[in-house]
Amino acid sequence: MPETGRLIAGRYRLAEQIGRGGMGTVWRAEDELLGRQVAVKRLHVSPGLEEDELATLYERTRREARSAARIAHPNVVVVHDVVEDGGLPCIVMEYVPSRTLGDVLKRGTVTPEEAARVGRGMIAALRAAHAAGVLHRDVKPGNVLLGHDGRVVLTDFGIAHSTGTSTLTKTGEMVGSIDYIAPERVKGAKPGPASDLWALGATLYQALEGHPPFRRDTAVETAYAIAMDPLQPPRHAGPLAKLIETLLAKEPDLRPPAELAEQILREPAAEPETAHLVIPPLEPRPEPPTVPASVAPRPAAAGTARRGRAVWWVTAAAVVGVGLAAGAYVLFPGDGQEDDRAVPTPARDASAPPTSTAPSAPPPVPEGYHLVKEPRLGVSFPVPDGWKRKDETDKADTEVNYVDPSGLLGIKVNVLDFASPSHLQHWKDVEEQLRKSVSGYERRRMQETRFRGEPAAVWEFTFKGRARDWQAIDLGFGREGGNEYAIYLSAPKADWDRHKHVFDVVRDGFRPAGTS
Repeated sequence: MPETGRLIAGRYRLAEQIGRGGMGTVWRAEDELLGRQVAVKRLHVSPGLEEDELATLYERTRREARSAARIAHPNVVVVHDVVEDGGLPCIVMEYVPSRTLGDVLKRGTVTPEEAARVGRGMIAALRAAHAAGVLHRDVKPGNVLLGHDGRVVLTDFGIAHSTGTSTLTKTGEMVGSIDYIAPERVKGAKPGPASDLWALGATLYQALEGHPPFRRDTAVETAYAIAMDPLQPPRHAGPLAKLIETLLAKEPDLRPPAELAEQILREPAAEPETAHLVIPPLEPRPEPPTVPASVAPRPAAAGTARRGRAVWWVTAAAVVGVGLAAGAYVLFPGDGQEDDRAVPTPARDASAPPTSTAPSAPPPVPEGYHLVKEPRLGVSFPVPDGWKRKDETDKADTEVNYVDPSGLLGIKVNVLDFASPSHLQHWKDVEEQLRKSVSGYERRRMQETRFRGEPAAVWEFTFKGRARDWQAIDLGFGREGGNEYAIYLSAPKADWDRHKHVFDVVRDGFRPAGTS
C-alpha cells in the first residue's frame, strides 16, 4: 500500500488516505505540477490472483477512467488523468472534500428532505451517464459523495459498462454490491438504465429506513429476496414512499424512466399527504399542489415502441398517484389534502364536444382568454387570463403546461415527432395498465374521431385522489409519420362542468405553425 508522502508518476504526492473499497484505495494528493489537490485511486491487488484476473482488474480500472471521462456533469466526479505506479494503473480525479452517504448512514438515517436532495444529485448523474452510453452498475451509498459545500457527486465507475465495449464478467459471474443489484441482473438478464434506477431506489430506501430493502442473513438469501420476495413498504419515507416503491419494481419496464424520476425529485418538498412527489419526499404542506406536469420524451420511432414506453410510464406514474396525458404521464395536482379554495372560473362558458372537423380559420380569442405562442413546439393556442405557464426545461421541446391560480386546473399540450398508427389503440394500451393501478379509475368515453381531417382519439376518464375525485380529457391527433399532438385538461370532478369549456376553447383555437 502506498505511504503518505510517496510520489506517484513523478507528479502526485500522496497526503492522506480518504477511502478504501473493494477495488482500490483513494488518497488525497497534491498535484505538484499544477499546485492543486486531487484524489488518486490506486488499484488493489489481492495475493494469488491469476494473470487473467489481474488483467481484468487493470482493464476495469482503465474503464472506470474512460467511462467517467465521457460524462461531463457537476454530479459526476471529474477524471483528470490515468497513470501507472509500480505497474498498477491509478486514476487521478478531482478532489471533493466530502463524506460518503455510506459513512453518514452508519450514524443513522436521514430525513426525507435530505434523501430528496441526495436523490436529485444521483438521478442527475445517472441521466448524464446514460446519455453518454454508460451504465454505472454499482450505485450504492458508498459511491455517493456528499460534498462539504452541499454538492452530491456519484463516483466509482469501476464496473461501469459503456456502449460498444465487451463485458468483463465471466459466464455466471455478477459484479456489484448484492444489496443494490436489480432483480433482472440477479436472474442473469442484461442490465440497462432501469437497473441503475433500481439501485437508486435501494439507496434511498436504506437512507430512510436504515437498511437495504431486501437484506437477508446471506448473500444468496439476499439475491433470492431481491428476485422473488415482495417489498416491505418503507415506513419512514413519507411522501417519498411511492416513488421508492416504484423504483424497486421487480420488472424494469414498470420503473419510471430517469427523466420522470428526476422531475419528481425536483418538486418542492412540502406536502407529505399530497400525491405529488416533491423532491423525492414531497412537501410538508404549504399551498395547494402545484400543477400537472408530464413527461413526454421525443421518440426515436413511431408506433409500437412509443406506445409501449407510454404504458410503463403510466404504470409507474399510477403508483405515484398520477395519471396519463398524451401518451405520457401527468402528475395530477390536487391528489392530496390541500385546501379546497375557491377556483376562479374564466369569463366565458363555450363548451362544445370535439367534432370531426374544425373551421379552417381560428375563431376569435374569447373574452377572458389570451393567445399564447410556443415557438419551440411550433403551436399557438388560447389560455384563460391569469393562468401561468409552468416551465419544464427538460421537456421544453415536447410539452408545455399552463395552470390556473389555484393550482387545481391544468392544460397540457404535447408535440411529438411521430404520430401513432392508431391513437385509439394507444389509449387502450395505456388504459389497461392504468385501470390496474389507479384508485377508482372509470372510463367516461374513449372513441376514434377526426380532428381537422386527421385521425384522432379522445379519452375522458375519472379517478380518485386522496382529497377529491378528478376528471380528465385527452385528445390525441395527427397523421401517421407526421407530428402527433395532444391537448389535455384535468380538473376536480365536482367542478368539471364549470371548467370543461377551457378544453373546448384551447382545442378550437389550437394551431400548428404555418396553418391558417
